[in-house]
Amino acid sequence: AGVVPLSHGGRVSKPFHQLNQLLLFAEVLLFLLRDHVKAMEERKLLHSFLAMSQKALPPRKMKDSYIEVLLPLGSEPELREKYLTVQNTVRFGRILEDLDSLGVLVCYMHTRNPSVKMSPLSIVTALVDKIDMCKRSLSPEQDIKLTGHVSWVGMTSMEVKMKMYQLHGDEFCPVLDATFVMVARDSENKGPAFVNPLIPENPEEEALIRQGELNKGRRIAFSSASLLKMAPNAEERNTIHDMFLNTLDPKTISFQSRILPPKAVWMESTKLKSLDICHPQERNIFNRIFGGFLMRKAYELGWATACSFGGSRPFVVTVDDIMFQRPVEVGSLLFLSSQVCFTQNNYIQVRVHSEVASLESHEHMTTNVFHFTFMSEKEVPLVFPRTYGESMLYLDGQRHFNSMTIPVVTLKKDYPVES
Repeated sequence: AGVVPLSHGGRVSKPFHQLNQLLLFAEVLLFLLRDHVKAMEERKLLHSFLAMSQKALPPRKMKDSYIEVLLPLGSEPELREKYLTVQNTVRFGRILEDLDSLGVLVCYMHTRNPSVKMSPLSIVTALVDKIDMCKRSLSPEQDIKLTGHVSWVGMTSMEVKMKMYQLHGDEFCPVLDATFVMVARDSENKGPAFVNPLIPENPEEEALIRQGELNKGRRIAFSSASLLKMAPNAEERNTIHDMFLNTLDPKTISFQSRILPPKAVWMESTKLKSLDICHPQERNIFNRIFGGFLMRKAYELGWATACSFGGSRPFVVTVDDIMFQRPVEVGSLLFLSSQVCFTQNNYIQVRVHSEVASLESHEHMTTNVFHFTFMSEKEVPLVFPRTYGESMLYLDGQRHFNSMTIPVVTLKKDYPVES
């Protein structure tokens, strides 16, 4: 209620009705603003508790931030309803929300100060580095356990390792591994803040910290080689040229005449789009939308894209490289655009682009790009790019697909993981 359709040139036919709508919307915004201002005034008082340097903070161990959370799907039908799909499977989008919340909580455990009732830090999700499925075994009728701890620490950032298990018989069996990168901001979320250093207690923890450093280096290298910054390498250029030659009509001698090879589709025909209004229900204390909500919406659209494209219900294999580039304000219009950008055998690589526009402005700004790898029950068509831009999307999708580290052929088929 109270939202006036300003996008795509939409107009309200009755001026009086439009005025009432605008006044109602203004009232809602004023209420939210008062609530937000009050919270920010309280947060200002916490500035004095912020450390001036990392050395001023006591070091922490991995066990200090370790958390276990139980989702009692087996014993609480009301909770199960929230996670249930029409196919009697678990909504993976809900799991993404839970992982995001758990990552934040883990970081607050690592940085907690027992002498302060409220943390002076604002923990936000910076990056979903990787989520790998271990098996297809998410039943809506068995309890799920989530665990997490800080595994690496920079000056203002923390890497969080999380695992998910599901009860089978009397034993919790692994379902997924996740790595998130969280950053600490000051009490008003206006600038970076220092976090407690991390010290290992055994060789296994030393290995985790070394892996955290390697992950950081890998992310920097991957970003530096981005197709938005550098030209494709020689092998990638040959791939695109070969694909172009395979789509030329042999009956004509023309670069303009293009036809599809057998069992192939044009990339442009694989798109799906959605629009969401960012309501206050999904906001945090800074009047911004939770990252977990954005991940859920993007995943559900990506799954629908893979399902429509592949002709069967796919299951997710990997989620990776989700960078939170800018916050999403309450009241924004959230535009999601999903597209199949690479396929191989039964695998479907889906890219979801997220952008927002305010109700007052038509200017669109990118907030996230999501990458999902799905596996279909049957072999899927090849996708072919038509334009240079689509060729870059194809190569980017191929890079993300090739970065998969999990042997997905070993995934069990007892319970598919769906949207």
